[in-house]
Amino acid sequence: MRTRRKLLTAAAALTVVPLALAGCSGSGAGGSSGGDPKTITILDYYNNEPDKGLVQELLDQCAADLGLTIERESVPGKDLIQKVLQRASSKTLPDVLMLDNPDVQEIAASGALAPLSDFDVDTSGYIDGIIEAATYEGEVYGLAPAVNTLGLFYNVDILEAAGIEPPTTWAELKEAAAALTVGDQYGMAFSAIATYEGTWQFLPFMWTNGGEETDLQTPENAEALQLWVDLVNDGSASQSVINWSQGDVKDQFAAGKAAMMINGPWNIPALNETDVNWATVQVPVNEEGQTPVAPLGGEVWTVPQTGDAEKQANAAEFVQCMGSDEIALQAAETRFTVPTRADVIPEFTEKVPTMAAFAEQVVNARSRTGQLGEEWPTQATVIYNAIQLALTGKATPDEAFEQAAEG
Repeated sequence: MRTRRKLLTAAAALTVVPLALAGCSGSGAGGSSGGDPKTITILDYYNNEPDKGLVQELLDQCAADLGLTIERESVPGKDLIQKVLQRASSKTLPDVLMLDNPDVQEIAASGALAPLSDFDVDTSGYIDGIIEAATYEGEVYGLAPAVNTLGLFYNVDILEAAGIEPPTTWAELKEAAAALTVGDQYGMAFSAIATYEGTWQFLPFMWTNGGEETDLQTPENAEALQLWVDLVNDGSASQSVINWSQGDVKDQFAAGKAAMMINGPWNIPALNETDVNWATVQVPVNEEGQTPVAPLGGEVWTVPQTGDAEKQANAAEFVQCMGSDEIALQAAETRFTVPTRADVIPEFTEKVPTMAAFAEQVVNARSRTGQLGEEWPTQATVIYNAIQLALTGKATPDEAFEQAAEG
């Protein structure tokens, strides 16, 4: 998602990671370091490899370019927001803070972040979805070098052997999934778990069909949910999808137990270590001519309100560097994400053609908080509860959203 606050594991303990720059020490990392304005602290949740090391390379590059020394702290994803709120209350915020994009508006609303316009940071040239995600009450609060979204992975060998083309519409998806369901192999896999992951995976179908989170009890949303119900009820997808995380879905696909799956590019490194001959297309649409619309995942780099004007100015330069073309391209290539700088995307897809479908999807991807802001988590919960009700037969797709809202 990768909605990272919910997806990243919390196995690693709190770690302080000083970067390899002259004079850098780990002491005080995570809180504004005071003293030398050329030393800035950074807080993020990339506490697991390979992301931890890959992001460190990006941070090192910007620090070197700007002549800054940085002290970095990486915490488990589930702990970041609580730590941010605690440090805001104790006035020990870091100089640079990374946030999962759906969390930006919540933290900006608390007054903990400085708008980038205070530092004349140029926020033009980025895809609309990421700017929307980083905007609160008309002000942009952060930049992201690269982002992710969802697509349809398919097993090339299985589809070719069956004489089936990758589906582009729901009708084709249902037909292909049914034909590819043989023995212990399902045609289709997706995550319908009762967490934000389930909502995240459903959004491409809901949004592409014209459904909106502002009014869940609509025919468009019910029709999208009916698609998932049909796939499970006719046996084309396992009933276990209600318990599968996106990692579980990837495991099913990698083991040859699913011919197609909805998932994100963060799984590509793991898939490349298997014998699966895979490829991707955009998420199928209900009717030909519709534009596939998927949710936007990824992280935003922000400047907290620390009360130190000189440090904040340096932190803003650092954030601008993190959003630069060079960093965007490097981040996208090394981490299987998509640059947020629109003019960099063509160069990226030429270099990494396996990411072409995700790059197409990202251009029209939407921020989850774009319409509801801080209220998004409430509706996201209603959505995944409605999915659970429908897939377990406790409500029809027409009734599920209303029942979930009442529950």
